[in-house]
Amino acid sequence: MRSLLRTPMAPMMAPLVRDSALVWLASGVVGVSFGAIAVAGGLPVWVPVVMSLVVYAGSAQFSAVGVLLAGGGPLAAAATGLLLNTRTAAFSLAVADVIGGRGRLARFLGAHLVTDETVAFTLAQRDPAQRRAAFWVNGLGLFAAWNTGVLAGALAGTALGDTATYGLDAAFPAVLVALVLPTLRTDARIRRCALLGAALALAVTPAVPAGVPVLLALAGLVRYGRGEASA
Repeated sequence: MRSLLRTPMAPMMAPLVRDSALVWLASGVVGVSFGAIAVAGGLPVWVPVVMSLVVYAGSAQFSAVGVLLAGGGPLAAAATGLLLNTRTAAFSLAVADVIGGRGRLARFLGAHLVTDETVAFTLAQRDPAQRRAAFWVNGLGLFAAWNTGVLAGALAGTALGDTATYGLDAAFPAVLVALVLPTLRTDARIRRCALLGAALALAVTPAVPAGVPVLLALAGLVRYGRGEASA
């Protein structure tokens, strides 16, 4: 961890914090929604708070709480969350060089911070040092914003009313689109993979449970691997 702190990141901190601010804001807003939904559904305040600290997986948390509030058992809720979170295995491989080789504590913390938004933000950087700085700046800020939002929402409880009426669930997708658009514009191979993955997800959406289309969209990466091998 000390070697991470000795990395000359100061010159790039300001732009990274500026660019990450939108992601943090979206995370906090959706966190408020999650905390409020969980408590309004009858769960104690500590459940969404502890879940957010220990599990830290937005979509998986929403799904698990949804199962619990619908009357499902803890095992069903955990299985749903694990299914949705299997996508982070691929994400972890994509940033393995960023969080690897810096001691067990740093690797453990880095693995806990792997999310869709942080990985997308990290891979948008071209320089290895910038990628490393981007991962930790965005990841730590996102973790803090998410958990602060969840705590605020949980404490607010039912005072917010029906959070679905605010359209808060659109915040994360909007941020992800903003993060990946520059790469899609400049890299035709990634663009083809994304189109294939999107087509697969749309095709199976009517027939499979929520969350599964996202996993199947990862099949688009096969095209990227084949293109790299042929190159």
